[in-house]
Amino acid sequence: MTELRNLKPSKFDRIFNGLAKRLTKLGIGLAGSQILAVRGRKSGEWRTTPVNPLTLHGERYLVAPRGHTQWVRNMRAAGGGELRLGRRVEPFTAVEVEDGVKPEILRLYLKKWAWEVGRFFDGVDAQSSDEKLLEIAPGFPVFRISARG
Repeated sequence: MTELRNLKPSKFDRIFNGLAKRLTKLGIGLAGSQILAVRGRKSGEWRTTPVNPLTLHGERYLVAPRGHTQWVRNMRAAGGGELRLGRRVEPFTAVEVEDGVKPEILRLYLKKWAWEVGRFFDGVDAQSSDEKLLEIAPGFPVFRISARG
């Protein structure tokens, strides 16, 4: 897997994401999902996508299972965004995590959401070795998020 990894959503993904967005707007997060809103790096307009925020050792993270997608590029440019669930809006700042610290984060992410995103990991799962997780880390951007006050 390369650093340029960017898996486009399938028709099924677009349908599933649309359903997840509608439910989340109603305040119903599927297994903890929320809507990520981030300003477009070119347009400046809000762009949204469902995400699965992850908490590990008191820190919160967003993992990009499809790789270096548009929301990842926008997040890098904006340095933060909002997590939305129903009417609740949580502004946050984001810092990208270095590859060397990703294995533990990716392992927990796969434990929690392999049923939804495991197919994007090409056979790597929560039981994979730290070495294997480190090997794939460049293809899976991760952001540490902190509430903006």
